[in-house]
Amino acid sequence: MKFRPLHDRVVVKRLESDQKTKGGIIIPDTAKEKPQEGEIIAAGPGARDESGKIVALDVKAGDRILFGKWSGTEVKIDGEEFLIMKESDIMGIIEK
Repeated sequence: MKFRPLHDRVVVKRLESDQKTKGGIIIPDTAKEKPQEGEIIAAGPGARDESGKIVALDVKAGDRILFGKWSGTEVKIDGEEFLIMKESDIMGIIEK
């Protein structure tokens, strides 16, 4: 992928959710909610503070994150779907 986000934006790829419930019932695509978990593919350099210095982001490429249901803007890059969002839309990093 040849895309570099600017400022405090990140590119996120949604992680697929389970196809079945815990009881074994298969969920059809029309009834599934979009996952709110993703992996950061690329991150911008950071936002500028009042004095003009760049403040680095707390997240980096490869981090698994949790984000809000309506966060980000959906885009297609090289035929794949991604989300572009600001770092402030990210709720947290999922630790392994």
